[in-house]
Amino acid sequence: MRSSILKGLFFSCILLFVACGESTDVVESGTYQGNIKEVEADKTEIYVTTNDNKTLELYFTETTSLTRNGNEVEFSELKEGQKVEVEVEKNGKRLDPVSVKILE
Repeated sequence: MRSSILKGLFFSCILLFVACGESTDVVESGTYQGNIKEVEADKTEIYVTTNDNKTLELYFTETTSLTRNGNEVEFSELKEGQKVEVEVEKNGKRLDPVSVKILE
């Protein structure tokens, strides 16, 4: 009985960790194109799936440039599924978005 309870708790914990975490990739500094997978407005964060199927987690900073057709736009313009071009700078295991261009 105790064994089955422990197994149940173990699998519940595994499911909790899987459900709460995004699997993301760290890439080299550079420019990448892809589609927005998720927008978290309260954190000014986006997840971008690149054309080579990597998922980038990007927290905007006060210096991140966000543009559409060459014009600065607000973070609220970002939507899931949009095609974007992102320039990122790798800092350890973190990616800092230098610029994000909405391509559509």
